[in-house]
Amino acid sequence: MDRNGPPDFSLELEAGHAGGRLVCGVDEVGRGPLAGPVVAAAAILPDRGLPPGVLDAIDDSKAIPRSLREELAPLLLEHGWIALGVASVEEIDRINILQASLLAMGRAVEALGVAADLALVDGRHAPRLACPARAVVGGDARCLSIAAASIVAKVERDRIMAELAIRHPGYGWERNAGYPTPEHRAALARLGPTPHHRRSFAPVSQLLALSV
Repeated sequence: MDRNGPPDFSLELEAGHAGGRLVCGVDEVGRGPLAGPVVAAAAILPDRGLPPGVLDAIDDSKAIPRSLREELAPLLLEHGWIALGVASVEEIDRINILQASLLAMGRAVEALGVAADLALVDGRHAPRLACPARAVVGGDARCLSIAAASIVAKVERDRIMAELAIRHPGYGWERNAGYPTPEHRAALARLGPTPHHRRSFAPVSQLLALSV
C-alpha cells in the first residue's frame, strides 16, 4: 500500500483502538550493524491526548534527526505504554539476525505490562506473540505506533552503542552505532573485533578467518 505524508493513526483505528482494543506498534533497530545488540520497542499510544507538537513530529526514526529523536523519546514514554526488548550479539550469532530481531520484538511486547489485543509489526515478518500480530511493510512510515516504537528503540540502541564506544574506543560507535561505515570497517581491520562484534556477519567472520 502506497501512501503520502507522515504516519497516521488509521491502522490502529481500523483495528478498533478507539473502541477499547489496545493496538501496539512494534519495530526493531539494529539489523544491519556489525556490532551491538538488536533493540526493539513496543508502543501503545493514546488515540487522543498526545501533545500536538509530539503528534506532528512522530515519523520513521530514520527520517528525523537525532536531536529530535532524543527530544521525542521521553515524551513518548511519558504519554504511552512503551517497553523495550533486546537480543544480544550472542543470540544474533546463534539464531541469525532475523530470528534475533523477532525475539527482541517479542520481549518488548511481553514487557509492556498490559495485554495488547493486536500488534502491528514493521516489516514482512511478525514474531509469535500472546496476541494476534500483523506484519506491516513500511509500517514505520505509515503507522504512528510503529513510528513511535522505532524512535524509542533507535534512541535506546544509540545510547547503548555510545556507552560501548567508551569501553572500546577507535571504532566510532558513538557516531556510526556499529553500522559498517568506512570508519568502522577501517578500525575493524586495524584493531580487530571486540566481544561486541557479530561473528556471523561476513566482514567480521572473514577477518577472523584470516587471523587463524
